[in-house]
Amino acid sequence: MTAADDPATRPDLARLRATIDNIDAALVHLLAERFKATQAVGRLKADAGMPPADPAREDRQIARLRALADDAGLDPLFAEKFLAFIIAEVIRHHEAISASHGSPDAS
Repeated sequence: MTAADDPATRPDLARLRATIDNIDAALVHLLAERFKATQAVGRLKADAGMPPADPAREDRQIARLRALADDAGLDPLFAEKFLAFIIAEVIRHHEAISASHGSPDAS
């Protein structure tokens, strides 16, 4: 019999899965808030004629996140990959904002 088949473990499994579901929901909401802020940054950059990417800031953020991950007991390489994915998406958004800057439809 596996642990999943053991009726004694099912409440624990359900509780842990509910915790995971709550954390996932929180992550989605936090990412949505983060992207709202980065969209505002993208508009400010476009208004100021700044480039969409800021490699020096990205490097600082990656180093900061790696240290936070290490302190939290999370694999720093995983944290770096996760942030790199987010940064790439933010830059894509900033490029789109910059490209539409000055067009009649730009807000």
